[in-house]
Amino acid sequence: MALYLLVLGVCVLVIGAVLLVLMNAGTPRYRTEPKDLITLFDKALESSVSETEWNALIGYPIRHDEYLDNIRRRASHLMDTHGRRWQIAQGKPLLNQEGYAELKALRDHLAAHTALRQR
Repeated sequence: MALYLLVLGVCVLVIGAVLLVLMNAGTPRYRTEPKDLITLFDKALESSVSETEWNALIGYPIRHDEYLDNIRRRASHLMDTHGRRWQIAQGKPLLNQEGYAELKALRDHLAAHTALRQR
């Protein structure tokens, strides 16, 4: 009987500790920062980005910074207008020539804005 109570007490203690940790642990949050978008745009300009990586950053809204969300929406619109998703798997560029030029301008604009903001 003593062994039963000991095992029951240890189990209740372990389960209670796990529940306490889970209740106090916060939900992980991911905040897209300007450097993340600049890195993604650089990879896209070098044709080394995967469609999954592109969609992971561009496909989800950025709620903490309206300016970054506008940049994200413009990049999404570029993909809709000039994207060549079916050719990424073949190692070809993500965007056609016009989209490439617009993405480069968008990347340069974001880099300049970020530099000004950091001053």
